[in-house]
Amino acid sequence: MLDQDISTAISASIAAMSLWEVAAVILALAYLLLAMREKISCWYAAFASTAIYLFLFWDVSLLMESALQVFYLLMAVYGWWQWRKHRNLQNDLKIHCWTAKTHGIVISVTLILTLVIGYLLDHNTSAALPYLDSFTTLGAIVTTYMVTRKVLENWIYWIIVDGASIYLYLDRELYLTAVLFMLYVVLVIIGFFQWLAIYRKEAQEQLQPTTASPQTTATA
Repeated sequence: MLDQDISTAISASIAAMSLWEVAAVILALAYLLLAMREKISCWYAAFASTAIYLFLFWDVSLLMESALQVFYLLMAVYGWWQWRKHRNLQNDLKIHCWTAKTHGIVISVTLILTLVIGYLLDHNTSAALPYLDSFTTLGAIVTTYMVTRKVLENWIYWIIVDGASIYLYLDRELYLTAVLFMLYVVLVIIGFFQWLAIYRKEAQEQLQPTTASPQTTATA
């Protein structure tokens, strides 16, 4: 009986899903697939999906997630500009890694801010799951910036952030979005290995000695 009740509740929620959420999910998926292939058009899909989610999250009282979408809009523009700016330059923006020290600082600051903002939301607003909401928001901010700069480890960060987001969206009955993030976890693993292969290939090419053409010296 309990399983039947759960199934009925999920079916009713899916039936009530707006076409806006469906559109946002499709565009968000398009963004990730294009980003995996380093296609600059990924930022167009990101901008459109983000604009829709801005209103969807506000409607279900995920205040930090809604505020995050404003940041995403700005980062979609910034990411497009960065990738476009470096696309035709000789010193193209390439996939690279952060140092262990940088990761340590970023993770520490993110966790501290999560506790501070989560506490403020918990005591001053009606935000749902304030600490988890804060963590996924701050984690996504850091990780999105890493994508714009083509930092390899962004995919590892996404696994953690997306995994936490699944529970958040299930709790808010955004089932289709939760399913999207389940798929995200699989795709970001694939994305990591795709970028890793590109990173290793480019690193190997840089190590290969360039054969300079012999120069003749004229003597008087």
